[in-house]
Amino acid sequence: MTKFISLSSGSNGNCYYIGNEQVSFLIDLGIGGRTIKKRLTGYDIAVDTIDFVLVTHDHVDHIKSLGSFTERFHKPVFATEKLHKSLEYHFCTRGKLIGCVKDIRPGEPFECLGVKIISFSVPHDAHDTVGYYIDFFGTTFTFITDVGNVTDDVVKYCKMAEHLVLESNYDVDMLINGKYTPDLKLRIMNGNGHLSNEQAASIIKRAVGKQTQSLFLCHLSENNNTPQLALASAQEALKLVSAEHVLLQAMPRRTASQVFEF
Repeated sequence: MTKFISLSSGSNGNCYYIGNEQVSFLIDLGIGGRTIKKRLTGYDIAVDTIDFVLVTHDHVDHIKSLGSFTERFHKPVFATEKLHKSLEYHFCTRGKLIGCVKDIRPGEPFECLGVKIISFSVPHDAHDTVGYYIDFFGTTFTFITDVGNVTDDVVKYCKMAEHLVLESNYDVDMLINGKYTPDLKLRIMNGNGHLSNEQAASIIKRAVGKQTQSLFLCHLSENNNTPQLALASAQEALKLVSAEHVLLQAMPRRTASQVFEF
C-alpha cells in the first residue's frame, strides 16, 4: 500500500511524503523540522525512517529545514548539479549536505531503493527548478509544485502518471485586482512564476485521461486564490475531458492533508 501525504503546501512551506512500510521519502522540506516530525508522527511515521529527499528548487519555502534534517539524519539529497551548487551557499543548507549530495540530470532516469524517478526542467525563477515523475513500485506520480508556464514536458509527464500533484496558484482576477505591487504581480504572471487556475485547467484538458486516478491541487495562494475557485476550475476541465472518475482534492496550506492510500 502506497501512502501519499501533503505535510504543507503553499508559500508558507512545502513538503510531501510518499512511502510504504519499506521505503519512504520527502519531496522538499520547506517547513520546520519539528513540524515535519509532529505531522509525520500523527500518522505513526517516524521521521528517522525517511530514506531520501528530492528537491525541486532553492526557494526557502521548499528547503527551510533541508539542511538541519540532512545534518541530523544524513540522508541522500537528490537535486541537479546546478541546484546543489546553489545549496552550498544558501543560508538554509550551507555546509550541511556534505556526504549526502546526489546529482541528477533532467530527463535522465535514476533509481533509489527501487523507486524509479525522472526529473524534468520547468520554468520558475530559481536555480534549475524541476518537476518529478516517480514510479513507486508500480504506483506513478508526477509532481509540479512551482512552474511559470505550461511546457511540453509538463504535459508529457502528467500524461504518464496515475496521480498528479499540480500547482494551481492563483485566480487571475484576484491577483490583478489584489493588493500586490505591480512588480510582484508581474513576477507571478511572467512565465517564470506560478500557474494560474486557468493554466492548471489547460494541463488537465491536455493530459488527464483514463490512466489518471487522482489530482491534488497544490501551492494555492493565500491572497490570490481560494480552494473553491481552484477546485471549480479543475472540475470544469475534468468534465470537458470526461474524467469525472478522478479524485480531486485541494491541498491545505497550513496543515497536513489526510493520508491517501493507493
